[in-house]
Amino acid sequence: MNNNSQPAPTLSHLDTQGQAHMVDVAAKPATLREAVAVAGIKMRPETLAILEAGNAPKGDVLGTARLAGIMAAKQTAHLIPLCHPLPIQQVEVVIQPDPDLPGYRIEARVRVKAETGVEMEALTAATIAALTLYDMAKALEKSMEIQSVRLLSKTGGQSGDYQAEAAEPVHHS
Repeated sequence: MNNNSQPAPTLSHLDTQGQAHMVDVAAKPATLREAVAVAGIKMRPETLAILEAGNAPKGDVLGTARLAGIMAAKQTAHLIPLCHPLPIQQVEVVIQPDPDLPGYRIEARVRVKAETGVEMEALTAATIAALTLYDMAKALEKSMEIQSVRLLSKTGGQSGDYQAEAAEPVHHS
């Protein structure tokens, strides 16, 4: 028990013997669920300037990273062993420059009508978009730093809604 006299949360991916297993969601109703995750990629100001000018050696860095994030969300169950394959209805990846970082802020929003949530899909999309941006720009700078990957929000499901504190979302157009 914790200080609030409530039982400690349990890990849903462990069975009663402590073995990892895929959670059975067959009895849950399919509901609309959404998750938003963010990542940052920090770089030198001169690298950001080159990318913003569209002068990267490998071409359309941001477009490629955005597509990679979308594709990654759809492949999450193939990458993370206990994730359920989901019929994703929408993936949106927004990549915006942040001169204060300096670098880019990446936000991934994933929606589904299913028996389980899409937090892992949103986190995967943001992370893979950041990794792709790194890959596309590494000829300019190898010291770029992927940072602050986290869940900003989630809606739907038995555990209820979640909103991260002090979240600074990327503004969608």
